[in-house]
Amino acid sequence: MQRADAREELFERVYGHVYPIIYRVVLRVTGRYDVADELCQEAFIKYYERIDRFPDSEQAKYWLIRVAKNLALNAVKRSSRERRAYGRVFNEPQPDVPSGEDRVVRTESEAEVHDALQQLPPKMRSVLVLKEYGQLNYKEIGSILGITEGNVKVRVFRAREQLLELLKRNENAT
Repeated sequence: MQRADAREELFERVYGHVYPIIYRVVLRVTGRYDVADELCQEAFIKYYERIDRFPDSEQAKYWLIRVAKNLALNAVKRSSRERRAYGRVFNEPQPDVPSGEDRVVRTESEAEVHDALQQLPPKMRSVLVLKEYGQLNYKEIGSILGITEGNVKVRVFRAREQLLELLKRNENAT
């Protein structure tokens, strides 16, 4: 029984520490609260099934972030395919934006940033999402992606530059 208690304690410790990080990352990638909740739960179920494979909580943290990020990217791809299919079949209009000037401005700004993020190459996008929305440091990002800390810094810098350029270009287009 001692082993089961230690396992539960490790799970609770990792969950408490890592859940907020992966939730922010998944939410930023998917843009939907309900999907982020679901994908985080799925990541932790996978972790619970493999909990004995991780000697410490740091390795579990990096593994969970990678799993959650991949689940989110797959969900976005799947969602995009589903949306195109439904659009072709039903020709559905876009949902109405809730009223309120502040809400509209905020929603539009978030959408512009999200669209610009989606235009970034995957290597740039993943580094920027982990840095800005996952609030991870360069070393942690390097461990997750399997690249050097210096490479992470360069990618973050270039991703920010590209994002700014995309936002400016999109602003001038409207």
